[in-house]
Amino acid sequence: MAAPMFPANAHRYDPYRTFMFQVVIDGAPVAGLRKMSVLKKSTEAVKWRSAGDVAHERVMPGGTSYEPITLEQGLTHDPVFENWANLVNNIQGNAAMSLVNYRKDIVLNVLNLQGALAISYRVYGAWVSEFQALPEFDAGTMNTVGIQMLTLQHNGWERDTSVTEPTET
Repeated sequence: MAAPMFPANAHRYDPYRTFMFQVVIDGAPVAGLRKMSVLKKSTEAVKWRSAGDVAHERVMPGGTSYEPITLEQGLTHDPVFENWANLVNNIQGNAAMSLVNYRKDIVLNVLNLQGALAISYRVYGAWVSEFQALPEFDAGTMNTVGIQMLTLQHNGWERDTSVTEPTET
């Protein structure tokens, strides 16, 4: 028999949905968040051969790199993306860059369908490498939502193991 996917909720068979998520920056959830890219890391494979053993190539782990994270937010009056992007490099140039505050640790939360916290990851040392303040405008479309975009470089992430599976009713 297969191991249960949800130990605290043995009745549950369905995995978590991708639309129930939350990103927390500076202790507050981002308003109007539409989309987030994947959390992905890659470890380089280093190939080597032992002296006298020309027939077998061996592989060991090398350096690990982390993919940038992209966040998309519906166009609102919430200035969280713009304020953070301006800490890295604003209109006044490099002299105005905040060397203290431009890197932030952020939290990525997965919620169950009842809105309870189910899984959480911490992303370390994130900073804004790209910011799209306004979308392309088109007067010929009425049913399009304006989207701001933020691309974050970071030093890695780890799962918050203190977050346990919530009991569902």
